Amino acid sequence: MAEDAARVLLLPPTARSTTLARRFVLGVLAEWGLDGLTDTAALLTSELVTNSVLHARTEVEVSVARLDDGVSIEVSDGSQRAPVRRRQYDDATTGRGVEMLQQLAGAWEVSVHPAGKTVRFTLSADEDPWAAYTGADWTTGLQS
Repeated sequence: MAEDAARVLLLPPTARSTTLARRFVLGVLAEWGLDGLTDTAALLTSELVTNSVLHARTEVEVSVARLDDGVSIEVSDGSQRAPVRRRQYDDATTGRGVEMLQQLAGAWEVSVHPAGKTVRFTLSADEDPWAAYTGADWTTGLQS
């Protein structure tokens, strides 16, 4: 990872932060010429920031770091409660963040620390992140 490649944005716990985080990530990826990762990065960042705003209700930090083969994105907040995968899907429009991370991220992890938690995911420029989406049924969370 290049030392000068990391970018960080601090956001308040407001609904507008999701849009600002998405624009920030898209701008950084465009600057780095990683346009093939923009859709997946924007979707996953939006989901994680929205969850931070809704559940943690603390300041949110979004960090984007360039990797040799792609990008690492971290979303940190002041809650120590790790995201959980919903076991049952009904008509709710929320609760699919972990499923999306599992389907679309090259790798992901949650780190809980005294100041809160960080959810980190990576995307590789060598892979097509949307390939995992093919066949996924987001209404049930199951592969078809």
